[in-house]
Amino acid sequence: MIIVLKPKISENDVQELVNKVESFGLTAHVSKGAETTIIGMVGDVTKVDPKQLEVSPVVERVMHVSEPYKLANRAFHPEDSIIDVDGVKVGGDHLALIAGPCSVESKEQVIAIAKEAKAAGANMLRGGAFKPRTSPYAFQGMGTEGLDILVAAKKETGLPIVSELMSADYIEEFNEKVDLVQIGARNMQNFDLLKEVGKRCTKPVLLKRGLSATYEEWIMSAEYIMASGNPNVILCERGVRTYETYTRNTLDLQAIPVIKRLTHLPIIIDPSHAGGKWWLVEPMAKAAVAAGCDGLMIEVHNDPEHALCDGPQSLKPAKYTELLKQVGAIGEIVGKSL
Repeated sequence: MIIVLKPKISENDVQELVNKVESFGLTAHVSKGAETTIIGMVGDVTKVDPKQLEVSPVVERVMHVSEPYKLANRAFHPEDSIIDVDGVKVGGDHLALIAGPCSVESKEQVIAIAKEAKAAGANMLRGGAFKPRTSPYAFQGMGTEGLDILVAAKKETGLPIVSELMSADYIEEFNEKVDLVQIGARNMQNFDLLKEVGKRCTKPVLLKRGLSATYEEWIMSAEYIMASGNPNVILCERGVRTYETYTRNTLDLQAIPVIKRLTHLPIIIDPSHAGGKWWLVEPMAKAAVAAGCDGLMIEVHNDPEHALCDGPQSLKPAKYTELLKQVGAIGEIVGKSL
């Protein structure tokens, strides 16, 4: 349930309504836009009579929200959320450009890629230190040593770090070393992990869509994080599993307008994991920006033929540089700035 307030009301008016909502045993979330202020009510609203709120002279109307997600709902927060990742804005008219290797392999490798990615126009560095792999025999990442290498690359380039968290045991270390904490597709519905991230993670969270997750399931996972205390969530579409086997996954570009209609959260696209083939990255990245996404996460590797993880879907730095020139031109058309 949400309360839509009349224009030009005072802070005292808002606080009185917040107090009223809390007197019902509910939590009030205030969202102030350029023209409208909305108070969202979270909790058991079945005992609340809207007429008790509509009698207030500053209330425009009271509306029920049918969707099960509240804090992520655009009805609760009509304005686009803009998430700050160590100075890099994600959302609104900003375009986040995240680049780097699938996994950290060495300090020299990561720093070299980071420098070339930044020169191309990237504004964040991705790198996997803890890797969830289908096979237990595949390379699992360098762990803490990998995070330290990413920190060294940030010192060299200034690029904020994006890396995947797989266990709540490492939240404090990620708070210290990582700027955008990624929750991978396989953990999208690891609700215990999501709740701990919401409670204890002090950094923004990048939530990837599960392998076969519906939009509502995906948004509800974001709701777990937000309801537990961390409102700074960015969604990431990375392709879903379908009957098609030619590509690694099927990139769902419809997710961009749908997510923007249903939520206020930014959405970025990962075309690397979607197609699984380097030559599919360019057309899908351009299509995603044209569709209005808030960013791209692309795997860049200086020697993909010998990469320890996902080489076939990685772009070489020169190819990435050329792609960003085209992406920049499309971004200008749709009102997104690099």
